[in-house]
Amino acid sequence: MAGIEQELRDRLTVAFAAVAGTPGTTEDPAVQRSQRADYQCNATLALARRLNADPRELAARVVAAAELDDLCSAVEISGPGFINLTVSDTALGARLSGLQAGERLGVSTVDNPETVVVDYSAPTAAKEMHVGHLRSTVIGDAAVRLLEWLGHRVVRQNHIGDWGTPFGMILEHLLDTGAPPAADGLTAFYAAARAEFDASEEFRQRARHRVVLLQAGDEPTMRLWQSLIEISQRYFMSLYDRLDVRLQESDFVGESAYNAELDGIVADLDRLGLLRRSDGAECVFPPGFTNREGQPLPLIVRKGDGGYGYAATDLAALRHRVEHLKATRLLYVVGLPQRQHFAMVFAAAAEAGWLAPPVRATHVGFGSVLGPDGKLLRSRTGDAVKLTDLLDEAVERAAAVIRDDTIRAEVAQAVGIGALKYADLSNDRTKDYVFDFDRMLSHNGNTSVYLQYAHVRIRSIFRQAGAAGPVGAVTVAAPAEHALALELLTFPVVVEQVAQTLEFHRLTGYLYGLSTTFTAFYEQCPVLKSPEPARGSRLALCDLTARVLRTGLGLLGIATPDRM
Repeated sequence: MAGIEQELRDRLTVAFAAVAGTPGTTEDPAVQRSQRADYQCNATLALARRLNADPRELAARVVAAAELDDLCSAVEISGPGFINLTVSDTALGARLSGLQAGERLGVSTVDNPETVVVDYSAPTAAKEMHVGHLRSTVIGDAAVRLLEWLGHRVVRQNHIGDWGTPFGMILEHLLDTGAPPAADGLTAFYAAARAEFDASEEFRQRARHRVVLLQAGDEPTMRLWQSLIEISQRYFMSLYDRLDVRLQESDFVGESAYNAELDGIVADLDRLGLLRRSDGAECVFPPGFTNREGQPLPLIVRKGDGGYGYAATDLAALRHRVEHLKATRLLYVVGLPQRQHFAMVFAAAAEAGWLAPPVRATHVGFGSVLGPDGKLLRSRTGDAVKLTDLLDEAVERAAAVIRDDTIRAEVAQAVGIGALKYADLSNDRTKDYVFDFDRMLSHNGNTSVYLQYAHVRIRSIFRQAGAAGPVGAVTVAAPAEHALALELLTFPVVVEQVAQTLEFHRLTGYLYGLSTTFTAFYEQCPVLKSPEPARGSRLALCDLTARVLRTGLGLLGIATPDRM
């Protein structure tokens, strides 16, 4: 079922094409919400310029050609040719009844499902996760949830850092201590290994030799390495469980998984004539990338010492995902500082023929989490804030905002973790944001707590209604009902847009707008005290609002308690 906005757009598209003399083509009517009416169509001026016609006269012709009588109660031409559209209460009621009957609130599954690989979270083995891993994990999980709900086959990939030179140092330190680190001691263990590496030439030599053994597949070294990876993965999973994200152990596909393919990547690039030697390294020079001096910028595939960098591994991962996983959409949820790296990797893969339509790759970049001072969020010791400490504090603080003493411990997790996720997702992901517990746990404003309370209020209405609370058919009459109906019918359009852009702040903004519109409806339109059939209709509006809130927040990975 299409949203009301899409219905208007579809009908006006046909009318614009007819007026333009191009039937069967697509003329975007530029329909959007308006403060002057329910919607406004702004495309007349551009078409008038193209046809050298009077825009108001052209708008009148479009209105005459459009079949809007059953949809709109008023269609007016304003200003230089804007078309203002007011949807009729009857049409709103009929379409809301359609939402009542379906489970998906007007959102259809896609006609042509894709295989979508989502690369996200990507912590480093033998290190604890910190606040810097929060955004990738939360944004990636929201992408997974949304695309799965729409019917795509989604393949989760947690590209953990589990290979390379540092592991020689870590493994050698593990041999020296004879005791594997505890899950909450990974950072201290890594720091101790680094300190020993910096202080002892003898240790440095052993660590470098251990790297050689690791890369050669030495069996005792590999067993030791595997034990460290398993400790790290169990630790990561404990945090994913607390965050309620969908990553599983089977989704861990680290850098090491592609180690055997790297020689082949270099050989194939060489065979294709794309490999050039630069300062001893073997590189690809994707077109369009230059340094400050205007010289071609290299993507280093194999370093001068024979080692492989991130580019080789990322190229191998990309080719594997396209050729073996059969992905047609690749999403890399990685911080914006890696923008150029991924652009060059995608360009190199395209030159090699590994990335070609209909397959496309997108860097889903994001900004940083800042402290009150506008700098990267740090602990009091100056280190990055551990993710486990952040989760602990979120849940502890959430307990203070829960009004029902009997469920405080039970609900604090949902409220605290939800606040963390919502604060992240409600900000434009391409921008930095300032981390503020007081703001994110506020009962007022654009917060998850406000939305969760709106859901709780609706559940309370139905508890009060008791056995006498079945919903009825929706009839729209009061202005507040009209406004709420419009918001509810906008949900499919928002979901469709966010699925393409992965701009989750647009979904949070919609849900916040829905909640404030519901609050106005609740204040202006008595529900339980109204006589039938208004009572049943308003209960139906309450139920639809709760379902949209629950579904929308669920797509963001945020729980909706029935009590708080």
